[in-house]
Amino acid sequence: MSKILITGGTGFIGTNLSKVLLSKGHNVIVSDLLSCNLDNSIRCDVGNIRQLEQLFNKIENVDYVYHLAAEYGRWNGEDYYENLWQTNVIGLKNIIRIQERLKFKMIFFSSAEVYGDYDKEMSENIMINNPISDTYQMNDYAISKWAGELICMNSMRMFDTQTVIVRPVNCYGPYEHYTPYRGFIPKFIYKNLMKQEYDVYKGHLRIIDYVEDTCNTLSNIINNFKSGEAYNVGSDQKWEYDIKTYSDIILSILGMSDDHVRYHESEVNTTKRKKIDFTKAINDLDHNPKVSPEKGIEMTVDWMKNFYNV
Repeated sequence: MSKILITGGTGFIGTNLSKVLLSKGHNVIVSDLLSCNLDNSIRCDVGNIRQLEQLFNKIENVDYVYHLAAEYGRWNGEDYYENLWQTNVIGLKNIIRIQERLKFKMIFFSSAEVYGDYDKEMSENIMINNPISDTYQMNDYAISKWAGELICMNSMRMFDTQTVIVRPVNCYGPYEHYTPYRGFIPKFIYKNLMKQEYDVYKGHLRIIDYVEDTCNTLSNIINNFKSGEAYNVGSDQKWEYDIKTYSDIILSILGMSDDHVRYHESEVNTTKRKKIDFTKAINDLDHNPKVSPEKGIEMTVDWMKNFYNV
């Protein structure tokens, strides 16, 4: 049994990951910017080094840190760029400075957004073997995540810290609350539940990964921790659909027409297709997505209907 801290632990992925790790018998502590009534939760802003020092003084002898705390989303990063850089970069650097002293192992949550508009298969070594250019990261969120990976690698070289990098791909599911900055699945579900209009851009292909599948894979990192490795974590390639198909699945589950859906041919400055390789996660982390988009979206709809009392 390991002692594990999850930063951003009361957020969407953090909540689900905590449940999986607890079910496997680990001692889990969660921290987050917001207060929480969970017994194992401690409030902490990772962008504030004093609060982080207090956190680690309280919990002592942590084996692993899953560092999820971050400002999420492209447009969120444009509108609130100060928060984005303070949390995603300064917050990570704060964690790493403590890691260099305490020597816990870290799992850093990057994003598949680091691949930007790369038009070939996105294997993990793309970011090492190819020069960075303006055809890659197209927004501050993606850039902040790539900067985070570089900071981790620099610390590993200079201070012999041990870190694994993960790049989740369109994770979705229960406990993901709607905001205008979230991904298209919670956005489409919420807009339909509230009978509001929304936009669907045709011709964009995506793979989505149900959060329980994602978290099962993430929990396996502890069993085969390979410092310096990066892993794409997403769903089965056979479940790659276009954006309109996902909208249609939600409409079908809710028994609604598409009268309130505005269709467009494509979205400017947005990747048409992200073809991502998950071989490393399959081989090293026993990555095995089991929940189809149809089933996962149905369970997510049920959770959101209950949460929003619809």
